[in-house]
Amino acid sequence: MGQYPPAQHVVVHLSDTHLLGEGRPLYGVVPVEQRLAQALERIERSGVRPHAVVFTGDLADLGEPDAYRRLRAAVEPVVERLGAQLIWVMGNHDERGPYSSLLFDEPASEHPQDRVYDVAGLRVISLDSTVPGYHHGEIAPEQLDWLRGVLAEPAPHGTLLALHHPPVPTPLEIMAVLELQDQPALAAVLSGTDVRAILAGHLHYSTHSTFAGIPVHVAAATCYTLDLGADAGRLLSGVDGGQSFDLVHLYEEVVVSSTVPLGAFPEATGFSIDYRPMIEGMPAAERLEKLSSKNSPFTISEATASNA
Repeated sequence: MGQYPPAQHVVVHLSDTHLLGEGRPLYGVVPVEQRLAQALERIERSGVRPHAVVFTGDLADLGEPDAYRRLRAAVEPVVERLGAQLIWVMGNHDERGPYSSLLFDEPASEHPQDRVYDVAGLRVISLDSTVPGYHHGEIAPEQLDWLRGVLAEPAPHGTLLALHHPPVPTPLEIMAVLELQDQPALAAVLSGTDVRAILAGHLHYSTHSTFAGIPVHVAAATCYTLDLGADAGRLLSGVDGGQSFDLVHLYEEVVVSSTVPLGAFPEATGFSIDYRPMIEGMPAAERLEKLSSKNSPFTISEATASNA
């Protein structure tokens, strides 16, 4: 209804599910499976039909085999109903052996879990930024060589790079210790390529920046979030609240990432879907007048109605 045609690609971006085996709550108090279920239910109820669903790492909290089995059982049926492509990314809490064998039905491997996906002309690269036995991030020289080779030929609709550790600064100093190391080496590989956006997780809060001139979108966790507004007496504060996922819309020349909270909130105002055919049927000038003018009876009447 505006200046842009519909997005060429829609991607649902989730991160940091941190599932435990046997459905155990994280830290004994956070019902992580319930929080994931809330996210998946919200996605299905929204009516959004994405081309891909991307999870940017820390899928399991301890790398337990049962956690990966439970993750697949929860996620795969939903993604199948959505008609989307499912893309996993390694996180520092994941373990390469069970990750590779239980999510991809491959022989267990301790090699970096780097993969390339074709999503109707959009290339999505899942890049493993993990260091076995550690929580900070690194990308090995051989991985950078591989990435350079993949990006040597542009994709029809460009590339999304998905990795766990975001190449951006963080105001949480303790999280900065666990950041991606040697970021200039990655920037040198990405500069001048067709990478349109970088999707990441790890930080447990939603944030956006740029890296090598490329937009970076960090999705908050579905398990718990880190409170950037915590009391000064707390070096770090993880809370069971503020969980969300992102919707990434890729237009011909623009990428838009929007954060969607998991919680259900009372509606204060809105329009029923029944209005859509009428609005779409209006000439553009009439539509602008009806929906934009402060004197329009249409907008004035809706200002006081919540059940329209």
